[in-house]
Parts: sequence; structure tokens; C-alpha cells
Amino acid sequence: MQLEGFIDYLKNEKGKSHNTLEAYKRDIAGFFKFLDGRGTSEPDEAGNSDIVAFLMDLKDSGRAPATINRKMASVRAYYNYLLEKGHITQNPTANIKTPKVEKKEIEYLTIEEVDKLLSMPDDSIRGRRDRAILELLYATGIRVNEVIAADVKDVNLRIGFFTCPGDAGKARIIPIGRPAKAAVEEYIFNARDMMVKDNKDETALFVNYYGKRMTRQGLWKIMREYASKAGLEQKLTPHILRNSFAVHMVQNGADLKSLQELLGHEDISATQIYLSVTKNRIKDVYDKTHPRA
Repeated sequence: MQLEGFIDYLKNEKGKSHNTLEAYKRDIAGFFKFLDGRGTSEPDEAGNSDIVAFLMDLKDSGRAPATINRKMASVRAYYNYLLEKGHITQNPTANIKTPKVEKKEIEYLTIEEVDKLLSMPDDSIRGRRDRAILELLYATGIRVNEVIAADVKDVNLRIGFFTCPGDAGKARIIPIGRPAKAAVEEYIFNARDMMVKDNKDETALFVNYYGKRMTRQGLWKIMREYASKAGLEQKLTPHILRNSFAVHMVQNGADLKSLQELLGHEDISATQIYLSVTKNRIKDVYDKTHPRA
């Protein structure tokens, strides 16, 4: 089936992250299961009609267009790999159209909402940790998996920088502002040791009640708790804080290339979506202020 070779190719030649590789594995495994149900035991022998049938099955099962597109992108990449390596002579995914995905407006917090959110944690041991997490997320725009994976050594409090390993070992150095630096410093020196307890060998920057590295579920729980306390109407997620970081940077004059590096986007087109928010803001200002708008 060439699946192992495909995953090795993505890892070693394309430099994909562990999470991305796992997503490809799940998508391709689901595709293989579908083919097997159609009596096609060898994916190398699948034809255009099999791909169309798979696409229709995803639609009939109620999958969202974005999910369908992601799964089809995985299948397409798999067959591109087979074609490149000479295992097939034609790509059965060629000319297959995927559903259009409606562009959603970017969800982000206003600066006032961010200020309110960041003021919610108290001065308890747990509150100091939570304030450090929220401040670091907003100060750097890092992803949820990146803040969970962060170690103490990744923070340079002396010069105010955070080293983010990123995907496939592509580390990026991100400045952290004074409030975030102060919050992280307060947590490390006046809270973390008490949370780590007997786990003195723990390297994680943020730990839970058991003194172990925080989990994704634990971080989401923290976000929901403080969103509720702050009275934010929208459901707060780490990605909305990441969006807030990016939108506020663009609104205050950050250039796209610098923002791309800070966010760790491989393609600048992923960064350009934040321009739409600024354009809408400019249009609103024009409509409200120009006498002949």
C-alpha cells in the first residue's frame, strides 16, 4: 500500500510535523477502509470513479466541506507521491473538484476584551500560572500545542524572548512584551516549584496539579473558565487568542513578512487572511468619516 513510504517521505523530505503526519495517517487509513469496502484491496489500482465515490460518501455522511477538503488533500498528496515515485502512471485524483468552503470571518478579541481577560486570574499559585499562560499566548501568538510543548529553557527572561521549536524543528524566536515577561517570571520563581512538587526533573514550562506537563484538555479548560469570568460572549479558544495577536499586530502596522515569521506560517497566503480585517476596518472608518461616503 506504500503508506509507510509515504509517511516517511512526508517526514524526511517534506519536513512535516508529528501532528500533521498523524492527520495524514488517519485520512489515508479511512480512505483505504472505504476502498476495501468497495472490493479494491490495492489502493494503487483505484480509479477516478473510486475517488468520486469516496468524495460522495464523505458528503452523504454529513462531513463539513472543510473536513472533506482536508481528507481529499491527503488522498491527493498520497497519489502524487505514488506518481512521483513511479508506482502509478496516472493520478486518479486528477480533475476531481472538491466542495467550496465559505470564508468565515476571523474571530478575534478586541484589545479591551483581551485586557479584561488577562485581568481575570488572581494572585494564587494557580492564578499566577494561568496569567502566565494567557499573557504568553497573546504576546506570541503561538499555537496550543506549542505552549504545551514549551520547556522552561525556551524562555529567556533576561532579554525577553521565547524560543518556539515549531514544526519539523524549524525554531523561531519570538519577542515577549513586558507584561508577558513579568507574568512568566512571577510564575517561574513564585509558583512553578510549588506546582512541580516532587517532580524536580520535569522540564515543562507549564504544569498541572500533578506537577506534570499540562495537556491540551487542561489548557482549554483554563480558557473556558476565564472566558466565562470575563463575560466574553464568544467561545474563547487558544486559536482566537492567536488571531487576536495577529489582527492587533496588523492593525498597528506590522508587515506581513514579519508576521508570517512570528506565526510560523510556511506560506504567506495563510498570513494574508488577517489583511481582510484591516480592510474592513478601513472601510468602516471611511464610511463613518468621509462626507461623501
